[in-house]
Amino acid sequence: MRLHMLDTNIVSLAIREDRAVMQHLEQVPMPALCVSAVTCGELVFGLKKNPEAKKLKALTEGFLRRVQVLPFDERVAHDYGAFRAAVMAAGYGLSALDMQIAAHAYSVGAVLISRDQAFGKIPGLDVQDWIAG
Repeated sequence: MRLHMLDTNIVSLAIREDRAVMQHLEQVPMPALCVSAVTCGELVFGLKKNPEAKKLKALTEGFLRRVQVLPFDERVAHDYGAFRAAVMAAGYGLSALDMQIAAHAYSVGAVLISRDQAFGKIPGLDVQDWIAG
């Protein structure tokens, strides 16, 4: 069963029960759903910026309890370095966090689920946009 790594923008839509995202999530077995520890960090950062958002905090924490949060460990860090060098040499650029998420998906052989069109330009990275028509 292939992993589906959800990017931060997709998790945000899932938490808000976006119809298109929810339809796709229903088609993927729960054990195949994951997020990078980097995405987890981005979500926590968003919550810390808005401590009054109690409902959002509960929904986010509940979502993170249901999916695998994959560690950004030493092996992934080494793959990230090689992946980043190759991607930059090919002339593609992403933010540091997006590059880490992309490399993490690539490293674990996951399909990256994201709305960010820039990911689709990276050679060798399998990306799906569950929102695009």
